[in-house]
Amino acid sequence: MKICVIIPAFNEEKTIQGLIRSVKRFVPDVLVINDGSSDRTEELAKAAGAVVLDFKHNVGKGKVLKDGFDYAVKNNYDAVIAMDADGQHSPDDIVKIIEDAAPPKVGIVVGNRMAAPGEMPLSRFITNLFMSLILSIVCRQNIPDTQCGFRLIKCEVLRKTRLFSLNYEIESELLIKTSRLGYRIVSVPIKSVYEGQLSLINPILDTWRFLIMSCRILITK
Repeated sequence: MKICVIIPAFNEEKTIQGLIRSVKRFVPDVLVINDGSSDRTEELAKAAGAVVLDFKHNVGKGKVLKDGFDYAVKNNYDAVIAMDADGQHSPDDIVKIIEDAAPPKVGIVVGNRMAAPGEMPLSRFITNLFMSLILSIVCRQNIPDTQCGFRLIKCEVLRKTRLFSLNYEIESELLIKTSRLGYRIVSVPIKSVYEGQLSLINPILDTWRFLIMSCRILITK
């Protein structure tokens, strides 16, 4: 399976090089999408051997991921693996994520942090539980951690899916649309790494965006 690892990055000069080098132990092709960083993220990512797409201004995770997906599809990859740039995802888990993607009807493999959340902030834990319950019902599949950004998506799914979300709710939109295409969504236990990083997720605002996105999908069914 030909795979590209996509890493959205915003002011991640402290972690980006180490992450890229660790990822390359398992997957040689790494795409960093620099989302308007004001530090040396772009320069350091290139020095570590990643391909870099650069936005001069911050455009949000949804737009960044869509451009990364387009890059993977146009370059004939079989799948993409999305990872956060801040070190919350361990590259050591890449192997089992790829292994669980092997069956043909698996469309997405999602990391699951909920069994061992470690130092995950309580507000994040509660938000994840709520959204995962709702999405599991909508998708008619058990997805314990729908908000985990560490996931493998097969490009055959991306070719069939039109995404409209511009922020973090894109990850939920992708799960809903993948399930509606008849694909399985598999969850894999992963390490939960929290070392004092500040989350860019706003539990109230992003939950509201999630609800609006879900209603939009249901209305346009």
